[in-house]
Amino acid sequence: MEVRRPESEQDWATYFDLRWQELRAPWNQPRGTERDPLEDVSDHALICDELGHALAVGRLHFNTPDEAQIRSMATAPRARGQGLGRRVVEHLEGIARAKGAKMIVLNARDSAVGFYAKLGYEAVGAGPVLFDAIPHVKMCKRL
Repeated sequence: MEVRRPESEQDWATYFDLRWQELRAPWNQPRGTERDPLEDVSDHALICDELGHALAVGRLHFNTPDEAQIRSMATAPRARGQGLGRRVVEHLEGIARAKGAKMIVLNARDSAVGFYAKLGYEAVGAGPVLFDAIPHVKMCKRL
């Protein structure tokens, strides 16, 4: 299974569906809330199964020429523990390096801090609290 950019209409549909299913639906957020105004200026990563269903996704955009940000990371429950999230992060880090980023930042849910720490990210402070219910930790990694 390769990490790639969504290309077809079906790719984009499965990509955004996984983001909604994992990052918004559990908090009763409507479809459409899994997208934001930065989608068109971001790099997107997708891993699909043999039937074309999204297993892992993530997004990278630049805050400044030196600082990139990873957002909207999601892995399908049936695909967790297989290293797919790590592959998406490493893919996005490669894009960030190629485009000149010196640092990547992200806001990790409390439950994901250990995952990102294993990939070299350091907690640097409190992040936002999403939907008044999901605390995040701001993390960064120098490239």
